[in-house]
Amino acid sequence: MWQSSPPGSIYDYIRVASFSIGADGLIEQWSRRAAGLFGMESHEVLGRDPVEAFMPAELRSDAHRRVREILDGKEWTGLVPFRMPGENGVGGLAEIYVMPSETGTGERAALCIVVDVRALRRIETDLAASEAIFGQSPFGFVLFGTDFTVVRANQRFATVFGGEAADHRGRTVDDYLARPEADRLSATLKRVLDTGDAVTDLQLTGTPPGFAGRRHWSMNLYRVHSGSGRPVGVAGLATDVTQRHIAAREAASARRNLALLNEASARIGNSLDLETTARELLDVAVPGFCDLASVDLYQGLLTGDEASPGSWGRRHQESGSGSAELRRVAHASAVSDALPAIAPGDGTEGGDTGPPALGSVHRYPFHSPCAVALRTGRVTDVPGDERGFVHSTLAVPMVAHDIVVGLVQFSRTKGSEPFGERDRGLATELAARAAVCIDNARLYRREHERALILQRSLLPPGDPEAAGLDIACRYLPGNTATEVGGDWFDVIELPGHRTALVVGDVMGRGLRAAVAMGELRTAVRTLALLDLEPAEVLAALDEVARGLGTPGGGDRTDGFGGGVQWAARAAHKSREADLSEVYLATCVYAVYDPVTRRCTFANAGHLPPAVVEPGEPALLLDVPPGMPLGVGGEPFEEVEVELKEGALLALYTDGLVESRDHPLDEGLESLRRSLTEPSRPIEDVCDHVLSTLDTRHGEDDIALLMARIQGLPAEAVGDWRLPREPRSVGRARELARGQLMAWDLDDLVDTTELLVSELVTNALRYGEGEVRLRLLRDRTLVCEVWDAGPGRRPRPCPRPRGCCTSRRAGAPRAPARRPPRAARTPSPRGPRRSTGPPYGDAETPRTTSPPLSRQLPARRESYPRPPRP
Repeated sequence: MWQSSPPGSIYDYIRVASFSIGADGLIEQWSRRAAGLFGMESHEVLGRDPVEAFMPAELRSDAHRRVREILDGKEWTGLVPFRMPGENGVGGLAEIYVMPSETGTGERAALCIVVDVRALRRIETDLAASEAIFGQSPFGFVLFGTDFTVVRANQRFATVFGGEAADHRGRTVDDYLARPEADRLSATLKRVLDTGDAVTDLQLTGTPPGFAGRRHWSMNLYRVHSGSGRPVGVAGLATDVTQRHIAAREAASARRNLALLNEASARIGNSLDLETTARELLDVAVPGFCDLASVDLYQGLLTGDEASPGSWGRRHQESGSGSAELRRVAHASAVSDALPAIAPGDGTEGGDTGPPALGSVHRYPFHSPCAVALRTGRVTDVPGDERGFVHSTLAVPMVAHDIVVGLVQFSRTKGSEPFGERDRGLATELAARAAVCIDNARLYRREHERALILQRSLLPPGDPEAAGLDIACRYLPGNTATEVGGDWFDVIELPGHRTALVVGDVMGRGLRAAVAMGELRTAVRTLALLDLEPAEVLAALDEVARGLGTPGGGDRTDGFGGGVQWAARAAHKSREADLSEVYLATCVYAVYDPVTRRCTFANAGHLPPAVVEPGEPALLLDVPPGMPLGVGGEPFEEVEVELKEGALLALYTDGLVESRDHPLDEGLESLRRSLTEPSRPIEDVCDHVLSTLDTRHGEDDIALLMARIQGLPAEAVGDWRLPREPRSVGRARELARGQLMAWDLDDLVDTTELLVSELVTNALRYGEGEVRLRLLRDRTLVCEVWDAGPGRRPRPCPRPRGCCTSRRAGAPRAPARRPPRAARTPSPRGPRRSTGPPYGDAETPRTTSPPLSRQLPARRESYPRPPRP
């Protein structure tokens, strides 16, 4: 059948021309291709001698001979140089095939076929280059026809997909790729063939024959044209980029791991709570690192076992009975909530019922992977779930300071890549970071609990009681994220039914602050029992606080005297003591007398007391704050305030009125507004204050001490002044007997008469001025005797407590020595220090009787002191 040549024929690339020579040796016929080759039209060459027309002059003689031989019937093939018309025409080289022929009259002629040698050489060069690139390239070349079947493939392409290069002819993309990828490549081939737009870096994924793993290719596609410009197919250059994908995946994995570690550093360990730290670990790991995870901690760690941490699991491991008890403290899942938190094959006892529940206590069998990990301290692989849900699990021991504190399990479900060596290292690092934080939390919790126990043991037990006061107190420790503070309060009974109220705060936190608080509280109680003025108590307490900041507690051999010299020595030694610490504390000390309803305050840098009287708004007392304890060098002032019956007095620490969200001024104003309705039960008022103010911030401890003023009634006080004469002794006995008879205390008449006689006699013998006798009846019977002597107050009586306490003539609160002052008037005196002999001056003992339900002995001896120098 007659048909056209397909696109891409050789004749599209080379020029083949023909012409004929007659019997006379002249050109008879001239083809159009010859005109294109030689650049001459037919009218220019017909009837001309071809030798004369095209060949150079020096070759013409030999060419005429060749023409005669051809006309004699001889074929000839060869290369013939030729020139274009004109003397300066461009020369060329033609390959000519001359075939003898005959005319219609029987004469000999010739048919000449001419090929341009330059085009042939060009085609040969192009074919050689194409063959070299196509056949010897390390990349896979493939040519798809217009029907998208493989026309040609090189050997590299055949090496990847199997067989020889010729075997791939006629195949389609479906023979190489799975359906989704094959469809994508077919659509791309069609687009390139239709539009002519090349496609570069087309990413394809597949599994070639003979390879177990998936491969990745990058393919460049472009349309191929024939010499006439017709599209003949699409050529593709495929490059195997599997290693590049692996490197990119590893780089991405490394970046992800670094990001996870960075996130772990920022998110793990923000809390000093063990369970919270475990949850923070899982929040980082799931789903960024794994699909499922759980954390088990040793039960001994969670219960605060004081044994060595390394012994928590050693006993069970050595006996072969499996791991020690662990508690599941956290688990997380990135898949459905209905799926288990860890693979059922984790090896726990009772594993047939599934993994341990959150909060449950369990053990791992001795030979289970988890027990091996705990025992060896190394990462262990856990077999996957038989159902195929979890296919890769790592049991990673949590090691801190060479001590295993627990176990974390990371799992990946079906569809995720199994854990690799790099993942094992990351899992170990994550577990180690969490373990250090958990161990720090354990150590902090132990110290926090000890400090809390110490602090609470030093607070007054139960509800304190005092004469003339209705007292309520509250103490709220900070939350577990903050360390124990040094807040304290105390209620101290003083002679004469007076009461000392103390609230203080040691600056700093932790066990050291709690210990310092305990020492200061003990010192306050000791100083209070010396019956010192509030300012003197704080002055002595300041020296105690300064002594706490030097190694060995200071070198104080002068008692509470010589404070300036001792402070200078302490300051000099502190420069040489690298381990010395400065302990500062604030404190407010108040002494309340129920007889006069007067309260004397002294303040060492603490917040002002609050007072609210019936029908009046709450006020903050203007007590000079002074310097904090431990600073030294400044005296403390006193303020005496007369309080109304039913008034409320509130002493507190800064945690009640100050936090990050509420400045101090706002907190003090809120406290004033919350102190309303003083007639309500004091416990209710105390609870109302705590519920109104922001007390849940947990940033600091909170101490609140409230007291309602209830002075002694006039009928419970007997107060007489006696002249300085011998008959006052008898008069004192008569007054005491009459008062006791009026109080129906007949059983105490004889004992009290004896004590009054002894005390008044001593006052007359060793004191000065008039004598004052006072009997106070409350929970106990108190007998007090004053004289007007200017000497200092006495030291405590050496007799056992409950027998008697001594108070010398001229006590500061005696009217004969100091007239009543107006309320809120600062004391003109500075700190007072003892300078006398160990047992003090001559004095009149002040006796405090035992409770009314207890009878005193019938007779008590007196021990008069020697006269003053």
